[in-house]
Amino acid sequence: MSSADWADRALAAVMARVTATEAEVGTRFPLYADPRNGSWTTTGRGAWAGGFWAGLLWLRARYTGRDADRRAAAGCTARLEGWTGADTATRGLIFWYGTALAEGVPAATALRDRAARACLADFDPERGIVPWGGAFGGPRMLARVDGVPGTVPLLAGAGPAGTAAAAAHLDRHLGLCLGGAGEQRPPAWRLDDEDGTWSPCADPRTGWSRGRAWLLLAIADALLRPDVAAHGQVYPAEAAERLLAQDDVLTGRLIPPAEGTDPDGPSDTSAAAITAVALLKLARVPGAGWTDACAYRGVATLSRLAQAHLSRTQDGLPAGMLLDGCYDAGKGLAVRHELVWGDFFLALGLASLDGLVDITRV
Repeated sequence: MSSADWADRALAAVMARVTATEAEVGTRFPLYADPRNGSWTTTGRGAWAGGFWAGLLWLRARYTGRDADRRAAAGCTARLEGWTGADTATRGLIFWYGTALAEGVPAATALRDRAARACLADFDPERGIVPWGGAFGGPRMLARVDGVPGTVPLLAGAGPAGTAAAAAHLDRHLGLCLGGAGEQRPPAWRLDDEDGTWSPCADPRTGWSRGRAWLLLAIADALLRPDVAAHGQVYPAEAAERLLAQDDVLTGRLIPPAEGTDPDGPSDTSAAAITAVALLKLARVPGAGWTDACAYRGVATLSRLAQAHLSRTQDGLPAGMLLDGCYDAGKGLAVRHELVWGDFFLALGLASLDGLVDITRV
């Protein structure tokens, strides 16, 4: 089977899985699915992962070209509207990935612009961040790496002030969460209002696989937007080099352990899929010295996911469930499951290999 064959077959299987999922969940949002029977645990409003389901529906619409699929994607995106005013930095995940593939759809563009303005209004210039927020409970003034991807391009779409805020938001998280060569730093930090210092949070734990993946993705997004990179104090190219040198990103396990401190514990295919997309983006950064290595590693990761971690039919063909994702190893929650964001980033990476998507624009 040629490299084109495995990518084509895997993408077709994931798209078929999207249609099966749609039939099961209706107007609800899938979150994670049982690997034994494929049954989804869902949410009514999508939570922080709702944009990935909308993004998968937009990918399917692009894949099939059918008007009915475009209408389904548009309807799902419209159901995210209630999150525009929510106090959470995950609006970057929700509204960037939920609308970026909806090119030429005015309602989706308007919703993204509204969310970008709301995030900009919540930007704290003194602290240099859009706070993690209190929408999901807990302290509001946190800096977490999963509040950066999506937020950088979302803010950058809100004019010059948004571009400056995007750069500052990334800078703050890089300064807190990015260590030096061989050093891992906590992926979440809390601000002490009394003395203005930042202290590491116990959860998520240092070594969390998606922490590194989210940070790499945010850096790649910034490097593909020179206006954002020009504003920053921590130049994203230097940050990319430091992160690529950590934890064998380019040479270690293609599918990382969910917790770096427990290499024998569950793996996380969703972290691998996010990393693959980030690497494919880094491979498109003009003039960078790592482009060939990132391209090779990104494709190798997608190939491993497609050929070793997609569910299979009785005939051995891919059936579209990206298995072995880990939602939360520490809590024992969905540790070997299909995760909606894992499906999305796998599909996005495969679609970019097929030429269906320009990955620099998503």
